[in-house]
Amino acid sequence: MNCYETLFVVKPTLTEEETTAQIEKVKAVLTKENAEILATDDMGMRKLAYPVQKNNRGYYTVLFYKANGETIAELERNLKINEEVIKFLTVRYTKTKEMTQFNKLVAAASKKGELAETSVEETPVVVEETATTVEPTSEEAPVAQTTEA
Repeated sequence: MNCYETLFVVKPTLTEEETTAQIEKVKAVLTKENAEILATDDMGMRKLAYPVQKNNRGYYTVLFYKANGETIAELERNLKINEEVIKFLTVRYTKTKEMTQFNKLVAAASKKGELAETSVEETPVVVEETATTVEPTSEEAPVAQTTEA
């Protein structure tokens, strides 16, 4: 099995749930084809270098996995027919130097994913309501004018 990296860009008009569903759909194709997903890097919403299908932004996701060559053909076929995916790119890593870089990328993406999961679980959000009153200063206070007749 070879090591691969697939970057794909999803339309920015989708909701967060729809974007997550599209990512899971791509992962499902890989698992159905017996690929081993090593890491996922959700890069988030970013500006595109040039407009694609009248979109200036897109949601970037990178998948790192091990798979056979036939799996790539099936994955790219699914990405082509998916109307929500506006761009994709698959890279195969084969040489020794490329493999060391691939392992570094996988480690970084795994670490980033673990940090995101722990920060969401461990950080409670506390919202405090404070009431503030603004008293006018001497400069803002209206001047009372009295006129004597």
